[in-house]
Amino acid sequence: MTTKVIHEANLAEVNQLGDNSAEFVIRPLFYGYGNTLGNSIRRVLLSSIKGAAITAFSIEGTTHEYTSVPGIREDVVDIMLNLKNIRFKSHSDDPTEISFEVKGKDTGENGKVTAGQIKLPAGIEIGNPDQIICHIDDPNYTLKMNLVVETGRGYLNIEKSSEDRIHSDMIALDAVFSPVLRVRFKVENTRVGQDTNLQQLTITVDTDGTITPQEAFEEANAILVNQYTALANGTTVESAPAPGVETESDDSNLSLPIEELGLSARTANALVNNDIKTVRDLVTLSEVDLKDLKGFGSKALDEVKEKLTELL
Repeated sequence: MTTKVIHEANLAEVNQLGDNSAEFVIRPLFYGYGNTLGNSIRRVLLSSIKGAAITAFSIEGTTHEYTSVPGIREDVVDIMLNLKNIRFKSHSDDPTEISFEVKGKDTGENGKVTAGQIKLPAGIEIGNPDQIICHIDDPNYTLKMNLVVETGRGYLNIEKSSEDRIHSDMIALDAVFSPVLRVRFKVENTRVGQDTNLQQLTITVDTDGTITPQEAFEEANAILVNQYTALANGTTVESAPAPGVETESDDSNLSLPIEELGLSARTANALVNNDIKTVRDLVTLSEVDLKDLKGFGSKALDEVKEKLTELL
């Protein structure tokens, strides 16, 4: 009885559905891995992608959120909700303070103040400049605001935001840092040749415009790789390219026994004694792994690298 190898995932297609929406098609997958990968990637996309948001603000003439501002149509609670909807991109890991003012006479007939009117410092961008902040009803009124923009992952509750405020006189905001708005995935059966026991995973990612779906997708997978690599503690599992996917190297070479590589007897014996019997076993090991093998020195490493370069 032979053990079936769990082959590698293959990103077969990336379809752009809109400016901030894309579809990622992964196929063919080992049976059952559609849901395994789909669930884990979706959870990381929604909870762990780095983003930026307002965590505190102040309006000149106000001391708390349960008040109104003479000259502004909305009360402070309404303004808070609007500020939470502004999507930021920050190139700094440090909190950034932004001060801006808007004169009522400069807002036009409807008095609308939008995120696009905020004068941004270097390193800060806004993904939705049309987001409304408030409306100024008095043309003689000048809105003066201070904002604190921070980077983070996931959700920051208002209690934690209040504890970490840079200025105690500012009003704290709970913040949703994630730039990913929605993630959907679908698992379907697929086949390659006579092999029908395979799956296709389609993941659709929508972002807020401060990051592309491709960037979010790649960051989520990089996070998962880092987590699982740490847990694997150097253990490797034999894998193979996805069925039907062409690779640069010849698969027949990967099946070659170590004895047929033309290595010196000492080097070949060292590999076989460490249970490395084929080229496939060999290429899964890093240089560090090889150096750790019993009876395997630097000369043997140079010899193996030279042979692999010729072969693959």
